[in-house]
Amino acid sequence: MRKIALLAAAALIAVPSRGVARSHDSAPRRITDESVVAILEMANTFDLETGDLAAKRAKRTDVREFGKMLARDHKAVRQQGRDLAAKLNIVPVELEEGDLSIAHKAAMKKLRAVSAAEFDAAFLEHEVAYHEQMIKLTNETLLPGIKNAELKAFVEKIAPAFVAHRDGARRLLSMR
Repeated sequence: MRKIALLAAAALIAVPSRGVARSHDSAPRRITDESVVAILEMANTFDLETGDLAAKRAKRTDVREFGKMLARDHKAVRQQGRDLAAKLNIVPVELEEGDLSIAHKAAMKKLRAVSAAEFDAAFLEHEVAYHEQMIKLTNETLLPGIKNAELKAFVEKIAPAFVAHRDGARRLLSMR
């Protein structure tokens, strides 16, 4: 499960060429605000889906509640991001189905296929890895690349939720 989440996060870092400027082949990529909005949309949608799945499949009540909370939080943040993008007239780039989508589909397929007895641990391990990678992506790629001050403030405001979600999943994992 961890490998899938790491692949998903690595794919997030490899943003689409239409949303990235490159002056030389060896130069680091610079992310655009349009790419940031698209990545946040996708990341929130994907974790909303895994949260919904946990709300339905988790055996433990606390894991089901955690899934519901994730879905609620990510749905709200996704809408806030959409509203801010509209206000700022930032049109997200269209992300092609790439490694991130493929990894998310694989993670969902695996989570749907694991036994009921294995689901809680598999889901929580996925959430820890996914949020660790989102923390890294946010701190190392998204925040340094954002040009618009309001968008940057929004991402800075939501970034602690990635830590809280990761820590919540870790706590639940430790209670097995």
